[in-house]
Amino acid sequence: MKLSLDAAQSLVVGALTRSGVDADNAASVARALVSAEAAGQGGHGLRRVPAYSAQAKAGKVDGRVAPRAVRPRPSVLAIDAMNGFAYPALDLAVAELPAIAKAQGIAIASIYRSHHAGVMGLTVERFAEQGLAAMMFANAPASIAPWGGKKALYGTNPIAFSVPIAGGDPITVDLAISKVARGKIMAARQKGEAIPDDWAFDLDGNPTTDAEVAMTGMMAPLGGAKGAALAMMVEILSAGITGANYAFEASSLFDDKGPPVALGQTIIAIDATATGGSGVFDRLALLADEIGAQEGVRIPGRRGQGLSRTAGAEGIEIEDDVIAAIEAIA
Repeated sequence: MKLSLDAAQSLVVGALTRSGVDADNAASVARALVSAEAAGQGGHGLRRVPAYSAQAKAGKVDGRVAPRAVRPRPSVLAIDAMNGFAYPALDLAVAELPAIAKAQGIAIASIYRSHHAGVMGLTVERFAEQGLAAMMFANAPASIAPWGGKKALYGTNPIAFSVPIAGGDPITVDLAISKVARGKIMAARQKGEAIPDDWAFDLDGNPTTDAEVAMTGMMAPLGGAKGAALAMMVEILSAGITGANYAFEASSLFDDKGPPVALGQTIIAIDATATGGSGVFDRLALLADEIGAQEGVRIPGRRGQGLSRTAGAEGIEIEDDVIAAIEAIA
C-alpha cells in the first residue's frame, strides 16, 4: 500500500500512543521511522513498530519520559535518555549542540540510557543542514565477536558522518560495522526469506542462510579483523565513555523481554569554518564534484536523499503485512 508521509506518521503515532507512549515521544519516534522508510531503510522503519510498542507496554522502554541534558564542560552536552526512546534524546542533541559547536568550534553530546538509534545518517544530516560537520557513533546489543572469538561482545555499532557542501546536498556516510545492518536480517526473518551465507554465523561460528538462526547467532564484521577492531572502538566511544551499557550488557532490541537496553550514542559536531575558513564549503564541493565526475561513482548519501525527495512527493510503499501488524496493536 502506498501512504503519504503524513499518513504513515499518523499510523505509527496511533500504534505508539495505544501502547502508552506520550504524544510528543510518539511523534518523535514516528518522524524517525517514517524518514527511514522514505530514505529506503525499511529495516529501521515501520517494521520496528510492533517491537517498539511491545517494549513500551512491558516497560522495557519508557514512552512517557523526557530526556534530560546537562553541561558538565563548555563543549560537552551530557544527555540522559531516561531509558526512553533514543529519538527524543537525539532531537534534544540536534536542538542544543549546534549552538555549542558554533561557540566553541567543536562540541560533543554523550547520550546514555538510550535505545535504538535508527538511521544515523538522517541524524547527522540534521547537523549538516545547520552548517556543521558531524560524526555519530552508537552501540547495539551484542552480535559481533572479537576477531577469532565465538562469544559476541560488540554490537553492529554503526558510524555516521555528514558535512555540508556549497550548492548541493551534504556528503553523508552511514554504515554498520557488521557486513550488513541487523535490521536487514530482521526484515528477512519477518518475510520468511533466506539471507546470503556471508552475512551471519550460528552460535558455533558457522555461516548460515537462515535468518532465524542468524538473529540468535552472530553477525559477520565488515572487513574481518579490521571491522571487529572498529566495532570495539565504537563500543568505547558510545558506551565506555558515556556510562551506557556495553553491548554484552544490553538486552535485545527485538523483543519485550528483560530490562531496558540502556545503550549509548556519541555525537561530535564541528564548525568547519573554524578550521577551514569561510571558503571551506566550496572546497568540500570541489571534492564532491571530483568524486561525482567519475563514471559509475555515486557520492555517499545521494541515493537516500533522492529517495526521500521522491517519497515526499509521491509517498512510500509499505507492505500490507506491516500495515496490518501496526493496525492490530491494541
